[in-house]
Amino acid sequence: MGNTPSSRIPTPKNPNFPHTLDEKDVISELSASLSSLEVAVPKSKDGSLTLGHVASWEAAAQNDSKVHLARTILSQTDIRSVLTSRASRVTDQHIFNNVVDFKTGPITNQKSSGRCWLFATTNVIRYGIMKRFKLKDFQLSQSYLFFWDKLNKSNYYLELMIQHADLPIDDRLINHLSGDLISDGGQWDMSVNLLEKYGLVPQAIYPESTHSSLSGPLNSLLKTKLREHALILRDLAASLRGAHIREETVIATLRAKKEALTKEIYNIMTATLGVPPNPNKKFVWEYIDADDKTGRWEGSPKEYYEQFGTKPFSPAESFSLINDPRNEYSKLYTVDKLGNIWNGRPVLYVNTEIDNMKQMVVKLIKAGQPVFFGCDIGKFSDKDTGIMDTALFEYENAFDIKLGLTKAERLQLGDSSMTHAMVISGVHLDLEDKPIRYKVENSWGETVGKEGYFIMTDEWFNEYVYQVVVPKALAPKELVHVFESGNPIVLPPWDPMGSLA
Repeated sequence: MGNTPSSRIPTPKNPNFPHTLDEKDVISELSASLSSLEVAVPKSKDGSLTLGHVASWEAAAQNDSKVHLARTILSQTDIRSVLTSRASRVTDQHIFNNVVDFKTGPITNQKSSGRCWLFATTNVIRYGIMKRFKLKDFQLSQSYLFFWDKLNKSNYYLELMIQHADLPIDDRLINHLSGDLISDGGQWDMSVNLLEKYGLVPQAIYPESTHSSLSGPLNSLLKTKLREHALILRDLAASLRGAHIREETVIATLRAKKEALTKEIYNIMTATLGVPPNPNKKFVWEYIDADDKTGRWEGSPKEYYEQFGTKPFSPAESFSLINDPRNEYSKLYTVDKLGNIWNGRPVLYVNTEIDNMKQMVVKLIKAGQPVFFGCDIGKFSDKDTGIMDTALFEYENAFDIKLGLTKAERLQLGDSSMTHAMVISGVHLDLEDKPIRYKVENSWGETVGKEGYFIMTDEWFNEYVYQVVVPKALAPKELVHVFESGNPIVLPPWDPMGSLA
């Protein structure tokens, strides 16, 4: 669903087709369609590529001045830099007539990790904390959430391996789950799971470590151990069931073994990331505000979250709107076997038209609330200038091609998905109150974009934004009703909506 009709066969102009079209109309339409089809004889009857093909293509290229110019220029430099549109760089100014009323800082930096969703989550939440305490510079601990997420994802994977121990080892589901089994990435609902169970702490309480900022080596080790653990559990399950032991005893025995194996994961993580604060034990937070006055607070991570992280809007009372034109709008969706905390809140999406998402962004910004959103950052964006614009690179002109995939087709063919989460903190509106461009706070440090900020055009939003998170209190009632209705449509585990930002 959501695909545009094929351009090869014209859609009848009469909306009541086929009931009111006579036979002559049908034949006329069909004849016109068939006459436009090109029937050609291939140079290769068996489908192989021959030097004859190359020779004919090269002969045509020799007579094309545009190809000569492209070959002269594009072989010498990065095509993105040489094909950057000057018009886009001139038009896409970092000027916004609607921004949130309090500027947070510093610009955060996830460094060599895939924790953008945790940075986007904490960047949204810290806004209320910084405003409340009048702080100039402040960060919540992304590493604290990262630790608990990684540990829980390990448990989640092993529970799935217990649940599906009877499937062949080369089953598609087992292969999928054992691929990027403890990805750094995540989703809004996974953030909510962590916040509700473990709370929050300032970064000073649980600071960055080498392996939170450079997660690759740790991930590699953990994945190897977890795959080994999966095989141990599968072998044990086969032995227990082969001995005809009661199923309740089988599951209990497997979970006891899983807990012993997960201790190894915990030891590796605490050695590399540090022992995190206990969610229920008190810590002391001392701070200096913008007036150079000192302050002190004492409490647990869960208390810190409940007191400061749920204002003005609770993360648990916010939900994801997505724009997925493959699927029906005004429906609730989830992705099978996607999560971090076992038996936690599932990842849920309300699918809606792109204009509804834009209207919500404008409404939130005007209400002074920054917006968590998910997008495909790798498409038509430049990290040096911080521009996200579908007209940024003149590929079509340089190569004499057309890039014709629709948003739905890009999802269907794996050409695009949610790859990154960031925060919208401003929007520039025209005289009719329609968005032209958006101010985006990234988590790649101050040297990327314009001092850490990106500009996103409205056209880019149409094509490459997939998700915005909205508080129920400000969302349209009909969309809140869809979210609260339950019984989501379940997408398969490998669906692109299961990609983790």
